[in-house]
Amino acid sequence: MAGIATTGAWAAGSDRPEKRSVRIGFMPLADCAPVVMASVLGFDEQYGVRFELSRELSWTGMRDRLVGGEIDAAHVLYGLLYGLQMGIGTRARQMAVLMNLNQNGQGITLSRSLAAQAPDGGALARLVRGGGMRPTFGHTFPTGNHALFLYYWLATAGIDPFVDCKLVTVPPGQMAASLAAGHLDGFCAGEPWGQRAVRDGAGLLAVSSEAIWPDHPGKVLGASADFAAAHPHTCRAMIAALLDAARWLDASRSNREAAAEVLASPAYVGAGRDVLQLCLAGRTNIGAAWRGHNGLRFFADGQATFPWLSDGMWFLTQQRRWGLLQSDPSWLSVAREVNRIDLYTDGAALAGVDVPDGVMRSSTLIDGLVWDGSDPARFA
Repeated sequence: MAGIATTGAWAAGSDRPEKRSVRIGFMPLADCAPVVMASVLGFDEQYGVRFELSRELSWTGMRDRLVGGEIDAAHVLYGLLYGLQMGIGTRARQMAVLMNLNQNGQGITLSRSLAAQAPDGGALARLVRGGGMRPTFGHTFPTGNHALFLYYWLATAGIDPFVDCKLVTVPPGQMAASLAAGHLDGFCAGEPWGQRAVRDGAGLLAVSSEAIWPDHPGKVLGASADFAAAHPHTCRAMIAALLDAARWLDASRSNREAAAEVLASPAYVGAGRDVLQLCLAGRTNIGAAWRGHNGLRFFADGQATFPWLSDGMWFLTQQRRWGLLQSDPSWLSVAREVNRIDLYTDGAALAGVDVPDGVMRSSTLIDGLVWDGSDPARFA
C-alpha cells in the first residue's frame, strides 16, 4: 500500500489548519475504513493534519468524549448527533455533521431459533400477535441509526417495537456474543458483527439495511459546532483527506481487500480478515465501484459522502415518530444548522470532488413510501 498517489495539496498560509494533530474517535466497525485508511495511507498529512485515532468501545462513551472535548471529531452515528442537537436524553449541544462516511453496511440479524420460526418480518408479526413470544432486540444507541432502522423494519411488518418487543442497548462488538449466549433474539448493528454471528452459527441475516432504505446514510464525521467554528480549516482538511480515502476504497476490490487486512488488526476492528473482506469486498464489480456484500459504499463519485439535508431530516422524523422528540422541530432549519455543507463544499474543492447541484435526494423505502424531505411532519 506504500506509494499510493493522492490528489491533495497541503494547505498553507491563511488556509493552514488551525490544529495539526486531530483526535478522532472511531468504533470497531467495517465502516470506520475511511478514517483508518486516511491515517494509514497518509491522506491526512497531504492536507497538513495528522489523525490521532482513538478506538472507542461504546457509543455512549464516544458521545461523552466528543461533547467533553477529549476527542475533536468522530466516526459517529448520524442519529446520535441529531439526538445531541435536540437534547434527547441529555443536555442539548450544538453539533456539526461535516460529511457522510458511508452508505449501507448495517443489518438486522435474528437468532437461529427465532429465524426458524419467523424468517421474515411478516412471519415475525404473526408469531408476536399470536402470543408466541415477546422478542428481545438489541440496538446500539437509543437515538442512533440502528435503533431507528430496527423500529422502521418492525413497524413495516406491523410490530410496535415498544409494545411487542423488549429493546436493549448493547455495544456493537458485543452483539454477536450476546446473541450466541441467548441474551438477544435479534439485533441491528453495523458490520462485521452481523456476519460474525452468522459465521459463528448463532444467527441469520433477516434483512440488510439497504433493503430498508437503499443507499441510506451511515456514520458521519461529526464534531461539536464550537470545534467547527474555531477550526474551519482543520475541518476542511479532514473532509478532504477522508474524501481521498473514500475514493481510494471505492476504486478497486484490491483496495477493499487491503483495507480489510488493516482493519482486522486488534488496534482497529479486531475481527477476522475473511469476515471483513466479505463485508468490504464481497460482491463482484458493480459499475465502476466495488461494494461489499450488503452494498457498503464510501464514495460513489461524492454521492455517498455529501451531507444531504434530507438525510438529516429523516432521523428527526423517526425520533419524532417514536416519541423521542416531544414536538415537531423546525425540520429544515435544524438540518441546515447541523449539516455543514459550506465546510464540505470547501473540503471537496481541495480534494477535487464534485458537489451535487441540490441538497435533497429521493429514496423509496421498504414500505414503498418515498422520502425526499418535502413533507417531514406527515412522514413522521
